This record gives sequence, C-alpha cells and structure tokens, in this order.
Amino acid sequence: MNQRRALITGITGQAGSYVSELLAAEGTQVHGFVKPGDPRLDDLFELVPEVVVHDGDLSSFESVQAAIEASEPDEIYHLAAASSVAASWENPVASTDLNGTGSVRVLDAAHRFGKVHGREPRVLLCSTAEMFGHPPHSPQNELTPIEPVSPYGAVKAFAHRMAMLSRDRGQPVSTLILYNHESPRRPDTFVTRKITKAAARIAKGSDEPLRLGNMAARRDWGFAGDYVRAMRLALRAEVPDDFVIATGVSHSIEDFVRTAFAVAGIDDWRARVKVDERLLRPRDPANFVGDATKAHEVLEWRPEVDFEGLVAMMV
Repeated sequence: MNQRRALITGITGQAGSYVSELLAAEGTQVHGFVKPGDPRLDDLFELVPEVVVHDGDLSSFESVQAAIEASEPDEIYHLAAASSVAASWENPVASTDLNGTGSVRVLDAAHRFGKVHGREPRVLLCSTAEMFGHPPHSPQNELTPIEPVSPYGAVKAFAHRMAMLSRDRGQPVSTLILYNHESPRRPDTFVTRKITKAAARIAKGSDEPLRLGNMAARRDWGFAGDYVRAMRLALRAEVPDDFVIATGVSHSIEDFVRTAFAVAGIDDWRARVKVDERLLRPRDPANFVGDATKAHEVLEWRPEVDFEGLVAMMV
C-alpha cells in the first residue's frame, strides 16, 4: 500500500504543528507549504523532523499549484490564515487576499491537479464562528445564518461559500466551522496568550497590569489538540460536509482572567487588570457558543480537554 501523503498550509502555526504531529504519528508523509524564511520552521522540525517543506506564497496561484504538484497529496489541510480580527480591520486588503482569495487558489489548484492526474485530493478548509457575527440564536450550528460583523468574518464567509460551491461540483471538500481553539502554542498576539502570560508574569513579581478590552465578551474556547483530531476525521469522512467544532460551553474574558490568575495563585486579580478602551472592537459578537452535535454523531468526535484544563495548560 502506498504511503498516505498530506500537504498542510499554515504548517508552522498552532493548528498546523498539532496536525503535523498527529499525521506523522500515524505514518502519513507530511508536507508543508511555507513562506520562505518562516522563523517558526525550526520549532516545527523539532516536533516533526521528517516534514518535507515546499516554499511558496498563497498570494501566487503558480506557487500553490507547484507545491501540490510536488507533494502529490492525498489530503490537503488548508490552515494558513491571518486569524486576528483586529488586524483585519487594520488591513482588510491583506486579510481578503490571504483568507479569501488564497483559499480559492488552494481549492482551484487541487481541482486542477485532480483533473490532470485522475485523482482529486481531499481538502479540509477551516471556517470560523466569526462568520455568524451577532447570531440570532445560541448555540449556533451549521444552519445558523452567516452575517459577519468584521472584515475577517466576511472574508472567511466568502471562502466558506466557495468551499461549498466546490463541493457542489464534485470536489471532496469538507469545512470545519471552528470556535476559538487555544494551546500553549498560541502566539502572543491573541488575548488568551496575553492573559496567561500576564498571570505568570505577575505571579513572579511584575507590577505591570494586564490591559484588556471588553471583559464581558464571551467565547467557546477549546483545546487546539482536540480540534485537529476533528480536522482529520472531517477530511476523511465518507461524505464531505460542514461541521461545527466547539465545546458547547461559553465563558467570558473575565472568566478566563479569573481562572488564569487562580492557577497562578493570585486572588486579587481585579487589582491587576485595567480596561483599555483602545482595545475595544467596533462590534463584538454577543453569545458565541457552538453546537457540535453533528460532529458528535457523524464524526464521533468529542473534546477531551475542558476549559479549566486548557487555561491551566496555557499558564
């Protein structure tokens, strides 16, 4: 039997590193699509030394096509994205090209590869709960209306629709509508890492306060390692489809702060936190929590790490 081959875009990111480990452990040959000079490559090679790297850029269709031709994948995990909502407000053009058009380039290049070689790679595209904006009901599922309230959500909604259209024409594409997934590998630009690093810093004697925006904003936070298991299950599902991946439990930023500081042994956390109006979003989603019933029933997937365990792991 030929060895399974997988191409991962965004392989040096949080989810990409977990997927790489998961696939390599099962014997899949792992290929990564990487921007030349990515400083995170050394960390990836420490985790998965055998990964095969293909230099390229999602802004170039020829670059994407060349990577697919060279890797000859059975599976493509399209994880590359600029996932900061705040950054999408600051530079919506870049967000559109990477998250929107970049996804279409991957879908089209995979389809063209299939037409030439007579076998179409399965594709997994990661969508986001940010597409729902201010959802009319809670929890949200695969049928919740898509009404984004940020450039990031709008562009990801476009990519999600293009994935659905690609599937309608017969391309084996599954999407995961991912709720917030975190881990110790989360970059410092994300609020969860900002909180957990601050808790550790203050526990070690720092007087610098933690500055945050809307403390009442709620999210459905899960462990990235759990969510990549869902990626593999969805991509290999008998019938390609869309799946919400979430824990089904929402917590506020305040909950996250309280839990993180408790793990660090700090009781008077309110005295260590300052609300900064400059960090408030123009519009912040309200009750963000996902209904992963379909993933439970079809993929037999369930998260294993709970909220407290996740926060403790990050601290």
